[in-house]
Amino acid sequence: MGKFKTSLTAMAVVLALGACSEQKAPQTTSVDTAETPAMQENQQFDNVLLQEFKGPYGGVPAFDKMKLEDLKPALEKAMELKLKEIDEIANNPEPPTFENVIVAMERSGSELSRVFRYYGIWSANKSSPEFRAIQVEMSPKLSAFSTKITQNEKLFERVKAVYESEELSTLTEEEQRITWMTYNDFARNGATLDSEAKKRYAAINEELATLYTSFSNNVLADEENYVTYITEDQLGGLPESFVKGAKSAAQSRGEPDKYAITNTRSSMDPFLTYSTNRELREKVWNTYYSRGDNADEFDNNETIKRILTLRDERVELLGYENYAQWRLEDRMAKNPENAMDLMMKVWPAAIARVEQEVADMQAIADAEGADITIAPWDYRFYAEKVRQAKYDLDSNEVKQYLQLDKLRDAMFYVAGRLFNFNFTPVEEGKVPVFHEDVKVWEVTDKDSGEHIGLWYLDPFSRKGKRSGAWATTYRSSTTFDGKKTVLSSNNSNFVKGAEGEPTLISFDDAETYFHEFGHALHFLSADVKYPSSHSGVRDYTEFQSQLLERWLTTDEVINQFLVHYQTGEPIPAELVAKIKKASTFNEGFKTTEYMASAIMDLKYHTTDPATIEPDTFEREELTKLGMPEEIVMRHRTPHFGHVFSGEGYAAAYYGYMWAEVLTADASEAFMEAPGGFYDEEVGNRLVKYLFSVRNAMDPAEAYRKFRGRDAKVDALMRDRGFPIPEDKSKDKSEN
Repeated sequence: MGKFKTSLTAMAVVLALGACSEQKAPQTTSVDTAETPAMQENQQFDNVLLQEFKGPYGGVPAFDKMKLEDLKPALEKAMELKLKEIDEIANNPEPPTFENVIVAMERSGSELSRVFRYYGIWSANKSSPEFRAIQVEMSPKLSAFSTKITQNEKLFERVKAVYESEELSTLTEEEQRITWMTYNDFARNGATLDSEAKKRYAAINEELATLYTSFSNNVLADEENYVTYITEDQLGGLPESFVKGAKSAAQSRGEPDKYAITNTRSSMDPFLTYSTNRELREKVWNTYYSRGDNADEFDNNETIKRILTLRDERVELLGYENYAQWRLEDRMAKNPENAMDLMMKVWPAAIARVEQEVADMQAIADAEGADITIAPWDYRFYAEKVRQAKYDLDSNEVKQYLQLDKLRDAMFYVAGRLFNFNFTPVEEGKVPVFHEDVKVWEVTDKDSGEHIGLWYLDPFSRKGKRSGAWATTYRSSTTFDGKKTVLSSNNSNFVKGAEGEPTLISFDDAETYFHEFGHALHFLSADVKYPSSHSGVRDYTEFQSQLLERWLTTDEVINQFLVHYQTGEPIPAELVAKIKKASTFNEGFKTTEYMASAIMDLKYHTTDPATIEPDTFEREELTKLGMPEEIVMRHRTPHFGHVFSGEGYAAAYYGYMWAEVLTADASEAFMEAPGGFYDEEVGNRLVKYLFSVRNAMDPAEAYRKFRGRDAKVDALMRDRGFPIPEDKSKDKSEN
């Protein structure tokens, strides 16, 4: 990620999500005024969070020495240093050139970039009330700092001069692209406004930064505070592996005689799938889907209203009709109409499939004399019964062959075949980690032995760690200022198996594991010169990770790595056949819950916020769409962190579906090849055009170089087993 974007984009992600992988610099007023300036300066030099990464592998973060009391002074000092560098670039008396403006900006802010890495760890992996207090205080200061850069008129004039210069045409494709991105970041973030508008723009950003932090912390509070404890007589239907994990989770929370259902998807999902206690299923469902919506001090509804109002006001200053229009201008979709058009092509088939799925579930419930009407907390439970009845496929049976460590080895195998990477465990203690669960591997080229980087893995759920799964980098690969190798990281929230036993996960979780590893491979395979080339186009960067999920079900992975956790026997061929036969099972549920969130995201950001009461708006708009009452949004509005904890996915959550079109289409390229998913020629194009170029090339052009054409939505419909909609414009366009 570029150094300019480190200030703008990376901080927004850090504040919102802790990484997946913004701002007048405040004076150090927090330092005791009795200290002399010299003492203060010495304190900053001693601050480990500011120091260059030291040790092996080109230097690594000092996670073993990070102290929370160092964070605030480190941020303040790093912002001060960054602003000094920016002022030098802006006031350089030499004529503006690519080298003394764009490259100089790429080089600036190394201290701040390092501090952000530690900030992200506290935010996402080891949050605490003490950290959140710092986060609340520093968020508006970081926003003011970012604004001071984007509203630096001398700097913008120099950027603009390079962008409009004759020199631009002599630059490489990557250099032209990062020049355009730098100019565009300024223009889209208020650099062209008059002085009064700039002041208001800055004030809006500061308030939004505080609101994003508040939203995120409210959700985390509900995840930590609302744990459902059950007793031994309430374990009916739950798999042994889940029971052991729940027991361990309760013990770690000081309840040794109980079992803990934590308020995270990885705990909620299997409980709703297997528990025979309907009353408890309803309680766990309500607890999970009510995060941020409990009419208490952590309720997010008013926060959402204010966020939407401020976003709308801000883009109005820039001349845009709505926030989504501004957000999508530089994305593959280009505008909200195109994004919504894709949603609407898929939505009717998805809800029609849900109707079929519910009918199948209701039939089983009736046959069993359950005397119920399928409700949202029944969906997973009866879907599993349908799976067993229709496909003779038991998810818990499949889970016995999905060991976390074996799946990790499978991912390494795929990376070796496609990317020529080799993963070797790093000796414990050689590289500092921030928690004992974190393990590290060295990544090298299989043929030359060249060091590529490190891969960190933090797989398990714990208190203070945000829910979900994500990937990030602690250092990205660049060559413009000396070769920098990669420090990549994957983070999950699996429920750890009992002491001495492997961690078993669901098939959906296994897909997520591969998905996030796809992001890591995107980082590790990068072959770009400049930091800004790592800034992603949101509706494209999910494509590479979604694509990697496809290798989970290749024969090579199934036959080698899906072995029973007790016997070591490979998964039976007949069970594999059932898995593949049921590959589009429950696709109505999965597609509809996701798309409901994506559609609502676009509606929130194309509607006058003055008319929006979040709970009412969500309910009424979903009713208009014909949302099945047995399903809710994957992320209900009060805890929709992708959209309201920051701006990374705001008005852009549709991007997963946009990326799914690319994924389905790219998958067919492999299926059509002689060597299938391990075809060497297609694999080489995959690495060259879809992974290594990052954002150094326009994504649409990169995809065309890989596929020879644009992606087609028909591939997605085939992939999900949906009928392909008739394209009424096709005949007109071909005549």
